[in-house]
Amino acid sequence: MSQRSYRTAIVGTGAIATAHARAVRAATDRADLVAAVDIDVDRARAFAETWGVPRSFASLSELLLEEKVDVVHICTPPQQHAGLAIECLAAGVTAVVEKPPTLSLAELDELVAAESRSTAHMATIFQHRFGSGAVRLRRMAAEGELGRPLLATCDTQWYRDEAYFAVPWRGKWENEGGGPTMGHGIHQFDLLLSVLGPWEEVTAVAARRARPTETEDVSMALVTFESGVVASVVNSVVSPRETSVLRFDYENATVELEHLYGYTDKNWTVTPAPGHDGLVDRWAADTVSVPSGHDAQLAAVYDALDAGEAPPVTLAETRRTMEFVAALYASAFTGERVRCGQIGADSPFAKRMDGTGTPWGKVTAQ
Repeated sequence: MSQRSYRTAIVGTGAIATAHARAVRAATDRADLVAAVDIDVDRARAFAETWGVPRSFASLSELLLEEKVDVVHICTPPQQHAGLAIECLAAGVTAVVEKPPTLSLAELDELVAAESRSTAHMATIFQHRFGSGAVRLRRMAAEGELGRPLLATCDTQWYRDEAYFAVPWRGKWENEGGGPTMGHGIHQFDLLLSVLGPWEEVTAVAARRARPTETEDVSMALVTFESGVVASVVNSVVSPRETSVLRFDYENATVELEHLYGYTDKNWTVTPAPGHDGLVDRWAADTVSVPSGHDAQLAAVYDALDAGEAPPVTLAETRRTMEFVAALYASAFTGERVRCGQIGADSPFAKRMDGTGTPWGKVTAQ
């Protein structure tokens, strides 16, 4: 398989664009960052100067008209993701899209349709899947070394103060599609889903406890999987001691990950069940050590494109995670259990993550 060098552009030059620029640069001769795009032209120019990018544009349309590009990284606020990705796909350009990829399942299905008409692909940034610890865990689980999965916990307990939500597009359903479930915890429970496989049913609550937002600032869910394993998921932006924790209890060992915004192999621990002490050595015997992050996922994207394949994380994989988000909100706001596949195209929770409306929104309306 021969390696290509991909002409790349970044659309949206806010804070997260720096991680993307670093990842493109880390790819050395596999990618060339040729353009930066932002509706704030001065910011685009400043970003281009910082990263040695030769051209800057005020819109994606201008970029696609004037430059030949292979891959576009979409790093704008969430409400713009779907439209920009569709524009890329229509032009035959692969889109690498930050989370959340869309504001709703309906938007995601529009992307699925757009990709089916295109020669290009869309990949969602879920970089925690690509650290070596996660890869090792999935491999050992698939090979049966850990035994059956029995129980898992997934906690994203972060802290965002009121100043954070003073940014006009934050904390609003129309702009972000949700609160910490959609914008913060999604990385952790996407990793959970990638390890445990298809989920089956969700029972959840969501609340607005402290922040002046339209969206929730806390959510909790109980999840059952097709394999029978059960899990809990917590998402918060009101937790002063910040942490991101995943725990997987298998028959033969407990595997744990504790970090904040990104992990290395040092953040993982393995506790064997009696009689399975060798699992610790087998875990440590894997000398590959790759941190989670955009670098690892982008390398996987290029590998897939070199092979003529859809890059990870594909829209099919993305949909499983986004359907889980919709189910969590649907359960929280209706008080019902929600099964995988239950949210059809005509459901209000397919069209908007707040679906029929939030309890606090209804109180405000009175």
